[in-house]
Amino acid sequence: MNLPHTPEYSPADVKKAWEYADTGDVIDAVFKYNQKYLHWDELKRRDLPVDPLYVWILMKTFRKKDMKYVMFDDLQLKYNLLDAFLEKLHCLDKSAAGSISSGLDSLPHDRDQFIINSLMEEAIASSQIEGAAVTRTIAKKMLRERRKPATKDERMILNNYITMKRITQVKDEDLTPELILEIHKTITRDTLEDPNDEGRFRDNNEIRVFDMRGNVLHTPPDFASIEGLIEELCAFANNDEGQFIHPVIKGIILHFLIGYVHPFNDGNGRTARSILYWYMLRKDYWLFEYMAVSRAIKDTKGQYKLAYQYTESDENDLTYFIRYNLTAVKTAVDNIQKYIEKKQRESRQALNILQKSEGLSLRQAEIIKFLIKHPGKPITIKEIVETYRVAYGTARNDLFHLEKLGYLAKQKSGKEYIFIFRGLRE
Repeated sequence: MNLPHTPEYSPADVKKAWEYADTGDVIDAVFKYNQKYLHWDELKRRDLPVDPLYVWILMKTFRKKDMKYVMFDDLQLKYNLLDAFLEKLHCLDKSAAGSISSGLDSLPHDRDQFIINSLMEEAIASSQIEGAAVTRTIAKKMLRERRKPATKDERMILNNYITMKRITQVKDEDLTPELILEIHKTITRDTLEDPNDEGRFRDNNEIRVFDMRGNVLHTPPDFASIEGLIEELCAFANNDEGQFIHPVIKGIILHFLIGYVHPFNDGNGRTARSILYWYMLRKDYWLFEYMAVSRAIKDTKGQYKLAYQYTESDENDLTYFIRYNLTAVKTAVDNIQKYIEKKQRESRQALNILQKSEGLSLRQAEIIKFLIKHPGKPITIKEIVETYRVAYGTARNDLFHLEKLGYLAKQKSGKEYIFIFRGLRE
């Protein structure tokens, strides 16, 4: 696959393009493909009424009409707010205080569990994007059981998980170079070739972003400018005066800028997604604590990289990158809605179990419901602690009570007990 590019054209080409400005099918194509915000590499493959170059020139002309600009150092970033963007932003704004909020409120015993699960999903997917070869099942088991990571890839996931939890604690703090360095140090601990690179800006210009074929996709700014660029990035994140930028759009821009500056020798992608997560929580988009945006990104990893490339190849037009990220966010929101609907069904099932059983708490019924779905899976006290955010003694009492009632069989495994589901009682 060739790297994305945009065509050069002359004043004569512009003049020729405008000769088609009153041609109905040409203008229809211009507006149709601007709504989709096609890149040149996509447009040139379409069946068009005239030379694609002339359609592209007209598309670029109309794009400039409503373009918004953001200056970052000597870099001029720009973007268009498409109707599709406004619709997604409106849905997200409503979700944070509307139907999803009431849906989660209807499942109070699930909120903490869902937060933990979402943090796990985000940590796992963000690491997998960067090459961590660990399945979700194994990764979640490690995190729930608080098992020490056995490999570098497992360590990446644990680091991401610790970082996600840390960000929920510092969401009200200003972004500073020190906080960015702390995030990077936490997210890369014991995973880099040179441990001295943990929490340290790069001190060289050897870093390039390559594709799988070895093509250079991005050459970051000179390392000598990193500290100044990071200071400017922090000021941009903390300052809400002047030009209004919708918080979600601004968070996506911060995500892009970390990738553009590439301030570290490794771990830039994970840090960038962490900064997006921090900014959304800072701006009271509490829903992000329940969202695993990186999971949506992982499932479309090729498009994620392409969004960066389209932006940089087309005069730093962020519209491509914003379009991709808003789609990922919308997918994450849809997953939450599906989760709520699923949990509401499961809660009704759990209540049915409660009605037929004596002496079960709602949490204990939830444990049984989980084991019905995973009958061969052993469960431990530590898993219950992590999954339900309860004290060790509470988790122990739950499992011992279920064992006493005959739902579980207890076995010794080293210093720990494991519990096996025996089935529902007659």
